[in-house]
Parts: sequence; C-alpha cells; structure tokens
Amino acid sequence: MRKFLTKTGNSYAIVIDRAVMELLNITPETPLKMTTNGRGLHIEPVAPEISPEELDQALGRLHERYGGMLKRLAE
Repeated sequence: MRKFLTKTGNSYAIVIDRAVMELLNITPETPLKMTTNGRGLHIEPVAPEISPEELDQALGRLHERYGGMLKRLAE
C-alpha cells in the first residue's frame, strides 16, 4: 500500500484507512508506538498494561490449575 504524507498544521500525518484500523483492531484512541531503524518506520498498537493485581490473579489461576504438574516436572 502506497501512502503519502498529509500536511496537518505545521506537521505531516499518515492517514490510516478504516479497513487497516479494523484489521488491527485499533481506534483513534488506541495508543500507537512508532519506531525506526533509520530507513523505515514501524507503527504498532501499544500492548495494554496489566495491573499487579491482574497479574497476581492470573498467576494464582495458573498455580491452581498447573501447580502440581509443574512441581512433578521439576523433580
């Protein structure tokens, strides 16, 4: 897909087509991360942050379900 920059105030922007936004499951409110290797750009949605409480809950469920098996494998 070939794109051109669009003047926006004193800056320039790249317009992302709705079909691409739907494919990536992003909205105008989705934070995006832009990186470069000096020759090109890479733009991707920022991974959602998980709270320490959510992490603890997920690890607890993992331990409940697989704790015994993991312990036996470690022996």
